[in-house]
Amino acid sequence: MNGPERRGTRRVWAGPALLLVAGAGAATGQVVQGRPGAAAVLLAAFALLAALISPLVFPRSIGALEARRRSAVDGRPVVFWRPGCTYCLRMRVRLGRGARRLYWVDIWRDGDGAALVRAANDGNETVPTVLVAGRPYTNPDPAWVREQLSSSG
Repeated sequence: MNGPERRGTRRVWAGPALLLVAGAGAATGQVVQGRPGAAAVLLAAFALLAALISPLVFPRSIGALEARRRSAVDGRPVVFWRPGCTYCLRMRVRLGRGARRLYWVDIWRDGDGAALVRAANDGNETVPTVLVAGRPYTNPDPAWVREQLSSSG
């Protein structure tokens, strides 16, 4: 793993790791005060939040160039996303099982993907940005994305 990929990996996991550390600290405070039940609930809540903002709830990311190549072959949309993005999480959840049929590009791990998103959004890394038939759409409705997936065959 080269330097930029390593930095991207650290960046992706920094938020979830901080949530787990904060949760452990808060839970420790509850244990010290004699409330182990509250500590367990608090730790579970922080762990759930950490999982939700981590890459774990998203399908495996691929590079932007590979995603665009595959999309050109089979017509499936490409979703550019980043961990911690509530709009990306909303899209992922609302797409349900169909999300696994899309091509997902984590812009924090893929410089080409980040550049494409910036080019489509006036220099901003606004996600989710969905590429359909080579055309970018910024933060589209998940129902619309589902329709595009259905029409791609």
